[in-house]
Amino acid sequence: MAIAIPSSGRALLGRLRTQALAPLLALLALAVISALISPYFLQVQNLLNILRQVSYAGIIALGMTFVIIGGGIDLSVGSMMALVGAMAIGVLNAAGGDRGGGPGAIALAAAAAVLFGLVLGSANGIAITKGGIAPFIVTLGTMAIFRSLTLWYRDAGEARSTSELYGGLGMSTALGIPTPVWVWLVLAVLLNVLLNNTRYGRHVCAVGSNEKVAQYAAIRIDRVRFVTYAIVGLMVGVSAVLLSARLNSISSTNFGVNLELDAIAAVIIGGTPMTGGRGSIWGTVMGAIILGIINNMLNMAQVSPYLQGTVKGLVIIAAVFIQRKL
Repeated sequence: MAIAIPSSGRALLGRLRTQALAPLLALLALAVISALISPYFLQVQNLLNILRQVSYAGIIALGMTFVIIGGGIDLSVGSMMALVGAMAIGVLNAAGGDRGGGPGAIALAAAAAVLFGLVLGSANGIAITKGGIAPFIVTLGTMAIFRSLTLWYRDAGEARSTSELYGGLGMSTALGIPTPVWVWLVLAVLLNVLLNNTRYGRHVCAVGSNEKVAQYAAIRIDRVRFVTYAIVGLMVGVSAVLLSARLNSISSTNFGVNLELDAIAAVIIGGTPMTGGRGSIWGTVMGAIILGIINNMLNMAQVSPYLQGTVKGLVIIAAVFIQRKL
């Protein structure tokens, strides 16, 4: 027997389908436009370069998706990445000494970075949930704290790895695809399962949608929100290892600068509203790629790099505006 769906329900389903398809349609349209602007756009090496470039912010954006769906925000991820990256290189150099460090030293540095990112993300979560302070204020404060600690730790200079093997890791590929892209996609699959196929994922959506209703449903709101910040801290740790390995160094002044804007933009362009309550991991992946294509298209069109931030800002505003109209 067929089940009749009320007209309001059909309208809601249609709206959700449109919001889910919007990032994909935007991605396809941008790809077509870019291919018309430059014949080099569709070259395999160029496409791989785009994916590599967006993978670092894209990994952090995966965690940011959980934070925003849960009704929060994290402005500290760029500064957190600098502090974690500096610490990772410090551990690597200490473990390897003047010899540079082999696989064991690299594994130790990577594990320390991921753990440190988890700790810093958890610190944000504790301040927000236990301190009762607005996420914007907490993460704005920790953004300044983490950057300041990085500058102090490195005397406002660079942290440079003594390991050639570490630099090789950052530039490595598997089956012709850069390693950071593989890591990004694997993490996207895992976090997509966490969001859509677990009780925790449903609780994140419930908390972001209506906190009071979630509380009446016996959902532990503070715990749910705390874990979202722990997840984004974990993603920062992974991304810091990959990007610092690619450069084989980090600059305490500009490493990770504005990365929080790229991560938040990817989430919003991917269809997750700033009001929280719903979102998509794969939408975020497409949002990150859209940003990468825009930057690539502007470079190929020889648009001044100083104007790229303007274009990115307009895209964010347009994405939010379109979401309100859908």
